[in-house]
Amino acid sequence: MRRSEVRRIALERVERLLRLAREAYREDPDRARRYVRLARRIAMKARVRLPRHLKRSFCKRCYTPLIPGVTARVRLRQNRMPHVSVTCLECGYIYRYPYLREVKERRRRRAERRKGVGSDG
Repeated sequence: MRRSEVRRIALERVERLLRLAREAYREDPDRARRYVRLARRIAMKARVRLPRHLKRSFCKRCYTPLIPGVTARVRLRQNRMPHVSVTCLECGYIYRYPYLREVKERRRRRAERRKGVGSDG
């Protein structure tokens, strides 16, 4: 089997395990954590780089699936650099993801719109 096939299959399995972890959390949190650990082990073994949305879907400290409002608190913060703050409610670990790029893009679009409106007259 070629390396690309192995990686594709590994990524499919990782996605499935992380989805199962989110679904299983309510009934059995320990099983959900086990699914996350398995998914990480498969990804590392196959040397698959996880996409951002998968990487951010579980706590790297306690392996709990991060479900907003259930196992995670999500807040938008403005101090210094604008960022999304995700707190794991199991272990208390805090993740901060910057969103400055999105803010800059929004400002640029707004400025372009204003220029477009002013130049019509």
